[in-house]
Amino acid sequence: MSRIGKNPIAIPAGVTVEVAEGVVTVKGKLGQLTQEYSNVTVKVEEGQVQVERSSDLKEERAKHGLYRSLISNMIVGVSEGFTKELELVGVGYRASNQGQKLDLALGFSHNIVLDIAPEVKLETVSEKGKNPIVKLTSFDKQLVGQVAAKIRSFRKPEPYKGKGVKFVGEVLRRKAGKSA
Repeated sequence: MSRIGKNPIAIPAGVTVEVAEGVVTVKGKLGQLTQEYSNVTVKVEEGQVQVERSSDLKEERAKHGLYRSLISNMIVGVSEGFTKELELVGVGYRASNQGQKLDLALGFSHNIVLDIAPEVKLETVSEKGKNPIVKLTSFDKQLVGQVAAKIRSFRKPEPYKGKGVKFVGEVLRRKAGKSA
């Protein structure tokens, strides 16, 4: 039995969960998310969501914990939301935004302008003497992670000086430079 899959998911106040023909729909104060599922059964009873499987086939065992985690993330997302923060480490690295357009200066010959999905709330913080920070907030955990990974891919942190785009709180593996 999957340790994650057998745990019930508590439904907080203000969140509704509907199950219909292989689709789970979660509605909350921040938005609405849907997820298709297969090879498991999803039941909503007494303020909890329970994910169960009918047999021990490999495919059902694999999806048991997966769908439980996805539904749990949907419930947390529409009630609380998810936030990712990226830090730009490097001399001259800047970030600014006009609405949903993110403008990054990462040491290339031109600035990178990225259109952010409307579901993701974008905010840039630039304080004197500190590294610029890009804050991404949304109710969809997968979308926030995908946008953050896209921004990070423009200039990944390098191991010698640590320059690049990194997550706030991320620990980088540093290397010593060549010895003289």
